[in-house]
Amino acid sequence: MGYKTILVHVDEAPHSAARVLMAADLALQHGAHVIGVALTGVSRFLYQNEVVDDEDPNLAQHLDVLRERARRALADFAPQLHALGVHSFEQRVLDDEPGAGLALVARHADLAVVGQALPDGRPTGPASFPAEVLTESGCPVLVVPCTARPRGSISVTTAGVASSGAPAPGRHVLIAWNASKEAARAVREALPLLARAEKVTLAIIDADLRPAAFGDTPGADVLAWLARHGITADTQVRQTARQGLLKRPGYVGEALLMLAGEGGCDLMVLGAYGHSRFRETLLGGVTRTVLETMTVPVLMAH
Repeated sequence: MGYKTILVHVDEAPHSAARVLMAADLALQHGAHVIGVALTGVSRFLYQNEVVDDEDPNLAQHLDVLRERARRALADFAPQLHALGVHSFEQRVLDDEPGAGLALVARHADLAVVGQALPDGRPTGPASFPAEVLTESGCPVLVVPCTARPRGSISVTTAGVASSGAPAPGRHVLIAWNASKEAARAVREALPLLARAEKVTLAIIDADLRPAAFGDTPGADVLAWLARHGITADTQVRQTARQGLLKRPGYVGEALLMLAGEGGCDLMVLGAYGHSRFRETLLGGVTRTVLETMTVPVLMAH
């Protein structure tokens, strides 16, 4: 089963167009409906706060400015999808914070496409925005790097008919496998992409630290699982340098990103592990490292 409803966050960030193109490409591949959502940033709880005077003209003017900004972000959404050959779509302007609002809509979608927070402190939403969508929606999230540009594998014939070429992203997929339930969930959610990939690599880091979880031959069960879906994969087993007196493992996130770069991967599949409900420590160290320094799209599940 492919992705039949794809949600994409649209804003005024430079890489928003790349997100829309990626959602359009996936929609063409899977025959999906696309929902483009722009958010004002006004918390839905504002309307439940009796202290706030909803007749205040200053508040009304402020809300109008925020809604106009959201509508402006969506101005090119419909023309872009029409030009690419996607005709099943809708667009919405929501009065809500980016993470919370998108998470609510994503509960009725197969895949949410969002952007990486910008590294210069000007994120498209809160710094934890992708994490909040992931943990509150129950939907897999495809995070697009802020360095992405609006180009992809969609080709247009001389007659003006758009068609999907090779998967974008997903020609060479790197699966970050740590034998956790989060990693297993991420692989399941990525099956529609893995089935179309030209190459799949299973990356296993520090398997020696959890021999019971990985078994005698790390990755063998995963390869058999994928093979039953018609997906062939190879395995890269690496060990990070042990550090300190207790010989703690090294930097797994950096090792995964290095593997992705060495192999020319254009998509990483990652199970996101949450340590805490507090926003500042919502995700584990590996997930945070990948989200902060990623250069390829990352599909995450929780």
